[in-house]
Amino acid sequence: MDKVYNFVVDKQGTRLDRYVVERCPQLSRTQAQRLIVGGNVKVNDRVAKAGLKLNTGDRVNIIIPCTPPSPLAPEAIPLNIVYEDNDLLVIDKPAGLAIHPAPGHPSHTLVNAILSYVPDLPDSNGSLRPGIVHRLDKDTSGVMVVAKNSQAQLNLIDQFKARSVVKAYLVLVKGHLTPEDGAIEALIGRSLRNRKRMAVVAEGREARTQYHVVKYIGNYTLLEVRPETGRTHQIRVHLSAIGYPVVGDTMYGVKSAYLSRQFLHACRLGFTLPSSGEYVEFKSELPPDLEQALKDIG
Repeated sequence: MDKVYNFVVDKQGTRLDRYVVERCPQLSRTQAQRLIVGGNVKVNDRVAKAGLKLNTGDRVNIIIPCTPPSPLAPEAIPLNIVYEDNDLLVIDKPAGLAIHPAPGHPSHTLVNAILSYVPDLPDSNGSLRPGIVHRLDKDTSGVMVVAKNSQAQLNLIDQFKARSVVKAYLVLVKGHLTPEDGAIEALIGRSLRNRKRMAVVAEGREARTQYHVVKYIGNYTLLEVRPETGRTHQIRVHLSAIGYPVVGDTMYGVKSAYLSRQFLHACRLGFTLPSSGEYVEFKSELPPDLEQALKDIG
């Protein structure tokens, strides 16, 4: 059964999301913000925004919907943990592991593995993506960060939104890409021909990808790529759009006899620790299948 709370504000100037957490301490700030966005919090009988500054005498109505049991189940899947503190985990994700449950893979995901390791992840009862602040495609390997509490989750999400997080990938493309350093700027949105694919489209969202040539191998180029924005499939779409498709990518790139998945590896991730503000950077070496592909091609 839904829980309903009614309050009259007695202190001027408090943000609505903070007021909700103060009055309902069982909620994290993320949960409070989701309630507000979902229209479950009203001020003077009107839906309001999370950042609204409250006035003395305002009437705040909060509805906390009854939460159905979470479909997520902990699974003892091995994790390669690069770093851990009280706020977060940095994980070296293998290729073939989806981040969170979705149609086609309802279980055996990174979220299931993390729930086994950290049972009280933020929003673990109300979200299919507890602790997740960014994602890697199922067939992309490499380093990523997961929040262990709500405060860290909000902090990391803000860093990604501010584009202050350093993300670097090693990518193999077909052809000799020149110049050796450059940037791709093209709007990305849903393909007009196939809604399951992304594409460079006139009505898309801003997207920018920097690249640096690491070396040329035969008729291929090994790149270090840094996406400045975080659009779905951004690297794969941008490189395909300029005529240098990702090797092994069956959706946007070119099939390869050397690989059973796309040559895309998150090799470097840098951000500031939520607890101290210290900048840290983590690296991941190429996994054996990608190393072997380079040897075979070379």
